[in-house]
Amino acid sequence: MATVREKTFELLRKLNIDTIFGNPGSTEETFLQNFPSDFNYIQVLQEASAVAAADAYAQATQTVGLVNVHTSAGLCNAMSNILTASMNKTPLIITAGNQTREMLLMEPWLSNPQAEEVPKPFVKWSYEPKRAEDVPDAFMRAYAMAIQEPAGPVFLSIPLDDWQKEVNKEIVVRSIAHRIAADPNRLQEFATLIVQAKNPVLIYGADIAKHNGWKQAIKLAEALQAPVFAAPSSERTPFPENHPLYAGNLPFAIKPLADKLEGFDVALIIGAPVF
Repeated sequence: MATVREKTFELLRKLNIDTIFGNPGSTEETFLQNFPSDFNYIQVLQEASAVAAADAYAQATQTVGLVNVHTSAGLCNAMSNILTASMNKTPLIITAGNQTREMLLMEPWLSNPQAEEVPKPFVKWSYEPKRAEDVPDAFMRAYAMAIQEPAGPVFLSIPLDDWQKEVNKEIVVRSIAHRIAADPNRLQEFATLIVQAKNPVLIYGADIAKHNGWKQAIKLAEALQAPVFAAPSSERTPFPENHPLYAGNLPFAIKPLADKLEGFDVALIIGAPVF
């Protein structure tokens, strides 16, 4: 028999997650006790900073970031950068401890009576396992939800006594596809519109940079000899700003944006939210 904690770290190893960012409190101590030597824990001074650091790490390494924050107030501290990670489409697993299960009914100090509700607007999935033995499986689902496109943060609330419970089940690592491809019929429609356009313009968004698409983006722009605008408030640069076809950033307002695009007969938008 192994503990929930041991099984969870076993799963994280199989998922190649070995770095955890956090600002922990007492409800996270049982997770961090006897921290395994083959993992790195990056401690920061505030929960929002922990999420920001994990966001940067996940984007730089193109992996799922793992963040460990404190219950209730700590999770609230993290919310601003959970929103940012959501906008960035960064795959993060954000965990927060909760009070022991036997005390949750009384809503004691250092508990979060509605832990799943707090981050819901800005995460793809928010969950507190119903049983301690479900914690490793919840991590597996959280990983799958975070990495599948469109990627984004997910949240797990874990009562602090769950980690020490014994569990007699094997860890199952799911096979997860996280690539998507365009519909070939739709691609043909776009290609026809572009070929027939007299004055096309390209609008590129941050997803191009996130998915290492700069080379293809440059190739398309040069083939069309079309100017390239960066979509409004792109969190990553989608096109080299020193390229002669780069036309600058589009403004974050309808009328000024429309003025910038006046005269173009077709706008092809790639890697940015539309409508």
